[in-house]
Amino acid sequence: MKELERDLGLPSVLAISIGAMIGSGIFILPALALKIAGPAVILAYALAGLLVVPAALSKSEMATAMPEAGGTYIYIERGMGPLPGTVAGVGTWFSLSFKGALALVGGVPYLLLLFDLPLKPVALGLAAVLILVNVVGAKQTGRLQVAIVAIMLAALGWFVAGSAPSVQSANYVDFFGSGVGGVLAATGLVFVSYAGVTKVASVAEEVEDPGRNIPLGILGSLAFTTVLYVAVVAVLIGITDPGTVAGSLTPVAVGAERTLGRAGVVAVIVAAVLALVSTANAGILSSSRYPFAMSRDRLAPPSLSSVSERFGTPVASITLTGAVLLLLIAFVPILDIAKLASAFQIMVFAMINLAVVAFREGSVEYEPEFTSPLYPWVQVFGAVSGLLLLTQMGTVALAGAVAIVVGSVLWYLGYVRPRVDREGAATDAIRRQVGRDALADIESAVAERPDTREVLVALTRNVDQERERALLALAADLVRGDDGRVVAVRFEEVPDQAPLTEGVTVQSDADRSFETRVEALAEELGVDVEPDEIVSHDTKHAIVNFADDRGVDTIVGEHEPLRLRSRLLGDPIDWVVRHAPCDVLLVDALEYDRPRRVVLSGDVGPSPPLAVDVAEAVAAANDGDLSLWYPDADGDPEKHRRLVEDYRTELSELLSVPVAAESARTDGGRLEAPDLLVRRGADHRLRTVLFDERPAFPNPGCTTVTAYPHESQRPGFTRRLVERLAF
Repeated sequence: MKELERDLGLPSVLAISIGAMIGSGIFILPALALKIAGPAVILAYALAGLLVVPAALSKSEMATAMPEAGGTYIYIERGMGPLPGTVAGVGTWFSLSFKGALALVGGVPYLLLLFDLPLKPVALGLAAVLILVNVVGAKQTGRLQVAIVAIMLAALGWFVAGSAPSVQSANYVDFFGSGVGGVLAATGLVFVSYAGVTKVASVAEEVEDPGRNIPLGILGSLAFTTVLYVAVVAVLIGITDPGTVAGSLTPVAVGAERTLGRAGVVAVIVAAVLALVSTANAGILSSSRYPFAMSRDRLAPPSLSSVSERFGTPVASITLTGAVLLLLIAFVPILDIAKLASAFQIMVFAMINLAVVAFREGSVEYEPEFTSPLYPWVQVFGAVSGLLLLTQMGTVALAGAVAIVVGSVLWYLGYVRPRVDREGAATDAIRRQVGRDALADIESAVAERPDTREVLVALTRNVDQERERALLALAADLVRGDDGRVVAVRFEEVPDQAPLTEGVTVQSDADRSFETRVEALAEELGVDVEPDEIVSHDTKHAIVNFADDRGVDTIVGEHEPLRLRSRLLGDPIDWVVRHAPCDVLLVDALEYDRPRRVVLSGDVGPSPPLAVDVAEAVAAANDGDLSLWYPDADGDPEKHRRLVEDYRTELSELLSVPVAAESARTDGGRLEAPDLLVRRGADHRLRTVLFDERPAFPNPGCTTVTAYPHESQRPGFTRRLVERLAF
């Protein structure tokens, strides 16, 4: 395949980036922002330029790592996955569409200074022509773009230099009259002025020495444009009477008329019309490519990626974008267009910063020639400051951003998710961080493990002798390694109206043999077992009270599936789990007999320390081994396998038994059934009233232990939610 020639040097990169920025930001927005912030709009332009720096650094880094990819949407989709990619694609598409509409609605008034024509019909007609131009495939040449940039800079340079001597300091009085809120609102409004700063990344494949020229071009053009914006706005305010420019549709022309006369006005009109028409055309061209790119990635209907055989352009994508552009021009006020364009751009720039973190922390191949300094603080600052700025822009901007996010999420859930199973670098990064946190918790639990532990086996009249033996054998394996003690207590519940002594007086011969059975089992198992019997009116309270008074480390009881009625009205076992002063193990006791093949089920992320501790203790007590069962990833099975293998290797270093890892969903044959499976207990904060814990996968057909750590040892709700979503 023929590759693009790398022939764009630093001057070309600077021209592309500067040309993409200068337009509505200087010819339209100063008047709108001046109405909000007064003279402090000067500071708003400087602050907006500063807040763009993190995204500029992040985009520079990703462009040098993936110089062939091109496009903000591509970086975010690859870095953070299809869902954020959908939000970014839709958000960028709308941002560029709004920017194109802003350029036309704001550019036509300059043209109307020369011709007496109605504004909206002219803007709509010009938009229709540009849409048609894009459909048939005509594109502005590089030379034309350079010429437009040269004319703009010459006109603006003449305006600043010729008008500076006429600046009146009195025009800057009451500089902060609008307060901090006004400055931040204006900063958000003019933020879109810098949206084109990273456009050069879309042609990164054609840039020579990208590791040097891309970051220099992006940051250099940002610095130059920020200084130019501040200078033009400062001069504009200084040469006009307070309030005369605020709200004007042609602010720079108004200023030029004061100091440069008719010739200056004509120069500004020519520069403005050229710049804004160029911006609108580039907006249609670039925004229409986002539905096209999303369609190729199956995030949008396939018709949007079809290319016309006659024109060689994505007609459906351009038509859709053009329709949106015409609707915006016809029905949305210019101030709202500007606010929404900036709001969507702020949102996308925040996601660009997060995408860098995803690439760096994930395991995908990522080797940028340029790396952002002060990582990750610059990225965190960029993301947080952008979202905070969004909240200061008013109801229209905030509602628009929320609508885009909600709409994109609904589109993802309804259309994309059934068709796409990719996952981004962020998912891998989150999984690895979850794994590191889990290993740190396990290491801490191993270090804090008591020298000897005491386990309470809670038995009821419903537990037959075979299951009684299985529960005691499991408890014995748990304490064998540290010479601990098992307390076997038989709890009997009598009606409230009956005296507690009644439970003792009606004991059967089988009941009287409980102590004998326990003593025999203790001798067989080779551990210290202390039998006891308790009669109460409420078994669940009796179990918790006994455990609390005795200070045991763990309660072992028989697991009983929680039914719908139990969920709604309360279940004794569920109550014990939530109120126990210690860890709780619920056991499905099926033929527990010296288990050597012990499995940890990792269906919701890495197993918690308690589950790992139980599995290790049982395996060590029976000279067995430990295996990790994990589900195959939907997105990238090989990447997920490497992640599990890394986790297994580090876990092996912490435990005293061999550790293996096995995929629980293999295409060929069934996994060998284990002797014992240990799984985490479901977090009651994430459970529903209709369902019990998710079953262990696959159905093990063996003794299953569900581990519930004490409340003090359970991870926070946010972490558990992240684990469930990531895995």
